[in-house]
Amino acid sequence: MEGITQLSTGKLISLSEQELVDCDINGEDQGCEGGLMDDAFDFIVQNHGLATEGTYPYKAIDGTCDKKKEASHAANITDVPANDEKALLKAVANQPIAVAIDASGSDFQFYSSGVFKGECGTQLDHGVTTVGYGTTSDDGICGIAMMASYPTA
Repeated sequence: MEGITQLSTGKLISLSEQELVDCDINGEDQGCEGGLMDDAFDFIVQNHGLATEGTYPYKAIDGTCDKKKEASHAANITDVPANDEKALLKAVANQPIAVAIDASGSDFQFYSSGVFKGECGTQLDHGVTTVGYGTTSDDGICGIAMMASYPTA
């Protein structure tokens, strides 16, 4: 959402993770216990956006929903077909995209930035923002560049 907002407005606005934690508790979404990206995106579309981090700061605990004025709006969400690398590369060539990954392995646990070169598992349990793809110049390994999504309190 933040990447799309920056592309459309020219401004990088930090959006409220806490609003999702507090307010998006239907379906599989369970506040601090986690949830599904599609449920979160549905919430954002149905509620006409998210507040900014400044107006609804992250507290790292489940709280009472306090809907604030929107800062970002999503008209629709489109899924990239599963196991379709060409569709994934086409999508990320146009904008940052949300991707579910297996974050349980040590390769991801120690990932800090840049092109992720570790083992890719199949137990999808974490969402990240994919911002690009390509081949690293030092070793020729092809991979995706992503931003990990762990807010700090």
